[in-house]
Amino acid sequence: MQTQILGLVPPLMSLFFAATFVVLWRAGQLKRHVLGFGIAYALASVGYLFTHLLPPDSFYIFHTTQVFYTLGSVTLIAAVCERCGQRLHLGSMAVVYGLSALMLAVTVGVSDDVGPRLIIVNVGYGVMFAMGVTTLLTARRRDVVDVAIIAIMAFQAVDFLVRPTMTLLFEQSIPAEVYRQSIYYSLIGLVLAVKGIATAMVLIGATIAEWTRGLRESGERDPLTGLLNRGAFEQSIRSMLPRAQVEKRALSLVVADIDHFKQVNDIWGHQAGDAAISNFGELIQATVRGCDVGGRIGGEEFCIAVWNCENEPAERLAERIRLAFARLQHDGLNDDIRLTASFGIATARSGETYRSLFARADEALYQAKSSGRNRVENAEREALSNAEPDPEPQPVELKQAAAGG
Repeated sequence: MQTQILGLVPPLMSLFFAATFVVLWRAGQLKRHVLGFGIAYALASVGYLFTHLLPPDSFYIFHTTQVFYTLGSVTLIAAVCERCGQRLHLGSMAVVYGLSALMLAVTVGVSDDVGPRLIIVNVGYGVMFAMGVTTLLTARRRDVVDVAIIAIMAFQAVDFLVRPTMTLLFEQSIPAEVYRQSIYYSLIGLVLAVKGIATAMVLIGATIAEWTRGLRESGERDPLTGLLNRGAFEQSIRSMLPRAQVEKRALSLVVADIDHFKQVNDIWGHQAGDAAISNFGELIQATVRGCDVGGRIGGEEFCIAVWNCENEPAERLAERIRLAFARLQHDGLNDDIRLTASFGIATARSGETYRSLFARADEALYQAKSSGRNRVENAEREALSNAEPDPEPQPVELKQAAAGG
């Protein structure tokens, strides 16, 4: 009776953790690897139930349970690797499973002893987890949570590789018909429960940390564009300025403003204006590098802190964004309407504060506006008074569009 109760602990525990991960995934709108954790525990629960309920002397019990244990293990390892931005080599996992299944089929047909079967399947799982650990070690990301995950995965690998052999040294032979009365079966229930709980606690901790980080980042980002909001952007550039001074790197600031934006809202409505702002934000994110920082600092005003970038390359970046935005179509606007934006550029001087840097870039933006809009002005040199806006593309004037309908 005690053995029967112990045998139900792993499947019920795995089912509980599977539900926990699914709830966390849905509630936190987290990435799919969290759902992968839940699926892995659900598959393991099915495997545990088959182990506990199928006739112990049936020839198919090890084949059936191996399928679910393997699917659960591979899903768990793949999800953990995906969390760190690594891709598990599924072909290698399939080879390990195929070899284990073949050796298991031969062993079942030759002997009634469960011992060799246990060693074969557990060594297979151990090799899979060892491959997962190797993949995780190649990831660049390595914080405390990542180290804990690597450690628990390594523990899984060692347990699968060592435990069956050590246990069978004491029992030597386990006939299939008495498998569930063996010391090994009693021990494995306890070991699986401990491993399952330990692994789940580490992964739940990692999931909660991701959820918390996502909530914090969402509070720092503008929901319409995905860029940093004003406070978060200013905090970022204020930390970048002294770092640039110490590392002797250039830091340029691009300030941009969508032209005639009030008319967009007045003529086509706020939904059209929101679409234009969203498109501009997406364009910035697609254009800048990972080391740069973009932010929406006002209704239709944007900033880009361009790291390790001299003045002229920053000006060319702004020019690329200007031209690309002038070609975009926007939901809610007439098909022949193209919006434009004006830009101001400044590059940080020695010891300059963010307030001073922004003021110079903003003054350049004002110069671009007063000089006809749809242009880039650079605070580091005098703007040519006779410079004409780039004729390509030719946007339709909003006032004309309004007059025409």
